[in-house]
Amino acid sequence: MIEYIKGEIAELTPAQMIMECGGIGYALHISLNTYSAFQGKQSGKIYVYEVIREDAHLLFGFAEKAERELFLLLTSVSGVGPNTARMILSSLPPEELIQVIATKDEIALTTVKGIGLKTAQRILVDLRNKVKPMEAMAATSSVSGGSTAVSEEAVAALVMLGFPKAASQKAVASIQKNTPNLAVEQVIKSALRIL
Repeated sequence: MIEYIKGEIAELTPAQMIMECGGIGYALHISLNTYSAFQGKQSGKIYVYEVIREDAHLLFGFAEKAERELFLLLTSVSGVGPNTARMILSSLPPEELIQVIATKDEIALTTVKGIGLKTAQRILVDLRNKVKPMEAMAATSSVSGGSTAVSEEAVAALVMLGFPKAASQKAVASIQKNTPNLAVEQVIKSALRIL
């Protein structure tokens, strides 16, 4: 799976970006939020999520990891596909979407094209408990700036070991809050005891 692509921006439109890397042009479906982040830039690094279907291989690009995480959470909701998730992220920036879910604001979600009341309610119910760990991670990242890479690496390792991402994020955030200067290996070992 592709984690990110770093290269020159060959084309940029509000819905698509073509990133050239190593002589290959990758077409990425992007949100308006990502478009705004890359507008006016000649090169950059974009986080990627790959969707493989019978009839197509699609790449979705994100300016930040947090936006990609929200995209994955949205697509985990029944009835919300990649294009609908991208539409939601185009209408609501990641911070605002987290706030909408936390406050159970159905009306804000129904203003997004293609989202009806039932889908909005399903999103709020399914994601209510899943976005809080992301807020906690953002808080610990801003408090202990140097430990962001450590926490991301620790969470990724725990997920690869088969633990749920939300639980892994919560455990790592808790460990780093109490002892912020631990190495990645120590954070993972401590998290394994909690999980």
